[in-house]
Amino acid sequence: MTRSPTILLVEDSPADVELTLRAFRKTGIPHDIVVVGDGEEALTRLFSGGRGGVDALPALVLLDLNLPKIDGLEVLRRLRADERTKRLPVVILSSSNEESDVGRGYDLGANSFVRKPVDFDRFVETTRQLGLYWLVLNEPPAHR
Repeated sequence: MTRSPTILLVEDSPADVELTLRAFRKTGIPHDIVVVGDGEEALTRLFSGGRGGVDALPALVLLDLNLPKIDGLEVLRRLRADERTKRLPVVILSSSNEESDVGRGYDLGANSFVRKPVDFDRFVETTRQLGLYWLVLNEPPAHR
């Protein structure tokens, strides 16, 4: 049996977590989602590989910017600085309207920057497109 791809959702807002989980359920794309609530927890999970070591890296990281302990841009910087995670697909999923956040995210190696739509139906469509591209169409690099 083939395992569903895993998404690591790094989000501190319980309401946004629930919204994202509901939206991804509605996509119909097979996946598992692991949720962590701050940047420190995200780094611990990614660098320990969860319970399965580095082979257990997620297929995709959805990263909020405004996180407690370690902010999203610092998480991204550390991911890109490490050989094991430098190619890991990271999509910044943020409500930020600051162009400087977009630019800094790309400068640090984000694969994409997506603003969270306020409307639930648009958010479902956004997550469907993210899931379709990153979990179905994208050809990921092999982990070293």
